[in-house]
Amino acid sequence: MNESMVNEILDKLKNDDISEYFVKKDDFLEFRKVIVNRKDFKHFRGIALRGGDVLYQYIETARS
Repeated sequence: MNESMVNEILDKLKNDDISEYFVKKDDFLEFRKVIVNRKDFKHFRGIALRGGDVLYQYIETARS
């Protein structure tokens, strides 16, 4: 998973093209590296799942 692919997925979440995205444990560090550098970082919610996988969603109101 590369940076442009991650940004494309995050844009789809933001534009409501997809409602959530499942990130496998193996891809998490690369995904996180990209997401934390975005201006809209606080609008993404990551829900930790068993085994180290994460389910990401976009929320309209930024987290505090």
